[in-house]
Parts: sequence; structure tokens; C-alpha cells
Amino acid sequence: MGEFFQTFSFRALWTPELMIVLAVVAYIYYWVTVKQRHRFIGAENIPAKQKWYFVFALLALYLGWGSPLYIAGHSILTLHMTQMVFAYFVAVPLFILSIPVWVLQTWMHKWKKKAYITYRMVMSPVLGLIAFNGLFSIYHIPSVFDYVMQQPVLHSVYQAALFASAWLMWWHMLAPLPSQELTDFRRIIYIFGNGILITPACALIIFAGSPLYETYTNPAVWANVMAYCLPPGADLPPQLLNTAGGGFSFLDPHPDQQLAGVTMKIAQEFVYVSTIGFVFKQWLTKEKMQDGELTISDIPAHADQAKQR
Repeated sequence: MGEFFQTFSFRALWTPELMIVLAVVAYIYYWVTVKQRHRFIGAENIPAKQKWYFVFALLALYLGWGSPLYIAGHSILTLHMTQMVFAYFVAVPLFILSIPVWVLQTWMHKWKKKAYITYRMVMSPVLGLIAFNGLFSIYHIPSVFDYVMQQPVLHSVYQAALFASAWLMWWHMLAPLPSQELTDFRRIIYIFGNGILITPACALIIFAGSPLYETYTNPAVWANVMAYCLPPGADLPPQLLNTAGGGFSFLDPHPDQQLAGVTMKIAQEFVYVSTIGFVFKQWLTKEKMQDGELTISDIPAHADQAKQR
């Protein structure tokens, strides 16, 4: 294992470029929420909880897109899937929760005022539902996966597209601003819908009768994938070229693939169930504030009438 990681440079292992980008993002967050706070209507001090959300979001994104996990994820599919969990199911919702409401209200109002049609198209819940799950499913088609993994620029573009679509998906699930499209009841249904749409890709990975991805089974493809992770002018040692993954694996390719699918599905279910609890708590809080009693007003009228009958 030590020899495997020694093959790679500090830059390949720790991704300092990403560290710089995240440091810039952190400064922008500080500049907007502290230095420029006086420019926002209703601005107030940020609770410590939101600051921690932001810190953990940065950490999760670093684990998803950088760190030694990035190298290891090219050899072990389970770790690659774990990276995706960090980037799209942990970092994104934490980023959304970390941004103060008064910042979001100002930004969204300006966008809506200057480009209403674009705003309506991009912020459609349907787009949020389909975009991420569609990109996620396409990404895990074996031929697409192996091709994208061998194209560093395309891989980065695809990661950015997944990240942006994950923001849209999580925006409607968390609803950091009052949603005109989705009531609390419909948000819960929306979360269930996302869980259903991601299931086929996970099922393909879990129940396939053999390994699907040449990235993890074909030494030539694996070597090509790893080539752009090396420092300029360096080559993989010959002893690492005999097997896909360079011998760095704790499972054979097929059980590794199955574990990867199970990891994604369990992590996704845990996060979505937690989000349902978050939404339901918000719902109950709002209902208790109305007339001092609990009324589930978001349930459609015809369903309530049927219940009374």
C-alpha cells in the first residue's frame, strides 16, 4: 500500500489546487456574510451552527473531489462511490444550509427580477428531480463511465454538472426559502421521488452478475486512467501494471462493485430519511404557529374529505 501511494506526487495525492479554490470560496463566504453584511436587508449575525455547516461542507467537498481518496477511488469502486456521497449528498446540502436566508433572498430576488424566464426554467422542481438522477444514472452506464474516467477534462466537466444539478435537487428538498412550487407535504413526496429515481443505477451496480467497469478490471484501461494522476514525465512502476488497480484493493472487482452499490444506496437512504425528518419538523413547527394548534393543511383537500367519510 505504501509503495502504491509513493508512486504519486504531493500534488496528485493532496490536490492543492482544490485547497486554493476552497480557500477562495471560504473568503467569499466571509466577505459576503461579514464584510458586506450591511448591504443586505434584514442582515444579522450568522449562528455558529451555520458556520459549522459551511466548514463541514468544505471538508466534505475536499474528500469528494480531492485528498488521497481521489487516487484510491480510481482503484477501488467503493471508495469512488464514497467520494460521490461526500460531494453530492453531504457537501451540497450543508452548503445550502450554511448560507443565511437574507443572502439567499437578495440573490434570488435580483435573479428573478433581471431574468425571470431563466429563473423559472432553472428553478423548476422537475428539472431538479430529473437532472441529477439522470446524470448520475448515465454516468454509471459502463461504456460512459470508462470513457469519462479516461478523459480528465470531460471528467471535471461532468463533476461540475453533477454538482450544479445536485444543488437544484437539494434546493427543493431543503427549501431554504419559502417554496411557491412545493408545499411541505409535496417536498416529502419529492424526496421519495429522488430516492426512487436513483435506485436503478444502484441496482445495476449491485445485481450485475459480473464486473461492469473496465476501469477496475482491465490493466490497460486502469493505467490510462491513472496516467493523468502522475506528476509530469512520470510513469507507473511496471509492477503496478500487471493488474487493474495496481494491486491496491481489499476486494475482488465483483464484490467491490456490489459493495459500492450498497454503499451508495444505504448512504442515500440515510441522508434522505434524515431530510424527511428535517422537513417534517419544519412542517410541524409552522402548523403549531398557526392558531396554536396542529393542522395538517398541506394534505390535499380531497384526501382530507375522504378521511372524514
